[in-house]
Amino acid sequence: MDVREALYTTRMMRRMRPDPIPVDVQGRILDAAIRAPNGGNAQRWHFLAVDDPALKAELATLYRTAREREYAEIDAGTLGRTRHDPVAHAETLGRIKKSGDYFTEHFEEIPLLLFVFAIDDHGGANIYPAIWSALLAARAEGVGGTITTVLRYQADEVVKLLGVPTDEGWQMTAMLALGYPLGRWGVAANRRPVHEVSSRNRWDRPYTPEIPSPLWGTSGD
Repeated sequence: MDVREALYTTRMMRRMRPDPIPVDVQGRILDAAIRAPNGGNAQRWHFLAVDDPALKAELATLYRTAREREYAEIDAGTLGRTRHDPVAHAETLGRIKKSGDYFTEHFEEIPLLLFVFAIDDHGGANIYPAIWSALLAARAEGVGGTITTVLRYQADEVVKLLGVPTDEGWQMTAMLALGYPLGRWGVAANRRPVHEVSSRNRWDRPYTPEIPSPLWGTSGD
């Protein structure tokens, strides 16, 4: 797969088929993830793959509780800010919530949960390249996925359930849910263009030249 196709079409897939991901495919995804750049090649990461049905069922209960807590904060206005038009963004959030509802309701059916842990990660600088590499590698295998940090609300219960040695400093960064998607791949069309979210040399100076539409995915690519 052309790297630009992977970069432009890898998106969050919350609707997945329950079909298992073969172990060799899982291995290729993880092997790509650990090749990601990281400061000093310290490799302060650990990836915990969960595919046991009973364990997924317990995690599903924790996830549903955590999601309720997150949406309570959203409703209270204490979580999340946006510069988008409020009406338009409300429509976007509505679609995301609907997709998230499906994800939550079918949590037990997700083929693979990949928990990512790190030590002294400086705000995610060392671990998020590996997470993104995992998602790009999954895309190349036809596997979709999504990143979620919702379980941070139930972190103590999650690390206990998974037997994480937190006394050694390990902290949960995120969880990747991976599976063969029900949706279609495609270039994200709801992005503000580069020149609206970028500047050159100084914050208050425009980015030039303007880029009004995606530079990949059009006729002729």
